[in-house]
Amino acid sequence: MAKILKDGATYSQREVVDLLVEFSSFKDRVEKKFKVLANELDGKSNEHDLWVNLYLVSTDYAEEAYNKRQKQAENLQKTC
Repeated sequence: MAKILKDGATYSQREVVDLLVEFSSFKDRVEKKFKVLANELDGKSNEHDLWVNLYLVSTDYAEEAYNKRQKQAENLQKTC
């Protein structure tokens, strides 16, 4: 999962590189799977901001879905 970027927080060079690699691979996956969306973002004056926001929304969604599955698995184990 992506590490949340917070104002005033410090990050090592390795953490920054890891985040950039993750973002780049995310962008590549979206461009391959959602060509129409990628074409609509291409060339906009705020293209980078749109990609970052899309990335943040998707990582938030993925994290929420993961946490929900974990809670369901824990509840299932408790009831068994």
